[in-house]
Amino acid sequence: MVVHPVQSYLPPLWHVPLLVFNHLRRIACVVTVLPFTISDVNMSNMAAVLIAVAVILSGFAAWRLLSAWLKYRGRMVITCPENQKPAGISVDAGHAAATAFSGATEFRLSDCSRWPERADCGRQCLQQVAESPENCLVRNILIRWYAGKSCAWCDRPIGEIRLGERQPALLMPDRVSLTWAEIPAEKLTEVLGTALPICFSCHTANALVRTHPELVIDRSRPMFSGTSHRPHTS
Repeated sequence: MVVHPVQSYLPPLWHVPLLVFNHLRRIACVVTVLPFTISDVNMSNMAAVLIAVAVILSGFAAWRLLSAWLKYRGRMVITCPENQKPAGISVDAGHAAATAFSGATEFRLSDCSRWPERADCGRQCLQQVAESPENCLVRNILIRWYAGKSCAWCDRPIGEIRLGERQPALLMPDRVSLTWAEIPAEKLTEVLGTALPICFSCHTANALVRTHPELVIDRSRPMFSGTSHRPHTS
């Protein structure tokens, strides 16, 4: 992977079909297993075959681009080379996906928790992203942290976490539960050191009790004021 500290030139869109063709040219031998030869088909059948091939190639190209975009999309945590402290960043996922499709992924920052004060830095942190983008993503760090744990209130296992579905939250020492989006990326390591896992249902009940206590009577969960409760984690 290649890291460019400044914005680099993105190939024009008309290059994409050439990239797709060159990338998939290796599978052209599949045509040899077709139950007919070129001389046996008429022009209408040939047009249908060409359209089908174009659709397949386009679909494959779109899948590759989407997979790469999802891989680099989201908040990340890196160690700032300047002060050796955690910093939250985001990279241009669209640019990374487009360049990955051509075979040489390029990363460029789109946001950093140390901006605008340090917006003129050398972007050396991108090397950490290039070496292991999966380990920098906040969502992956959280998923690993929840692994094998149970809810601190109901004691049910957190279980497998699927992105886009009901996500567990984090219970802070002051009994306030936070969603993933409410935790600054640069504070993630610090928060995980003191927080406890809490399932989505208990987090929802917590938020409702705190915002509208007059509407809730829930005896299945501990009280929020001064009542000690020993959490269960695994």
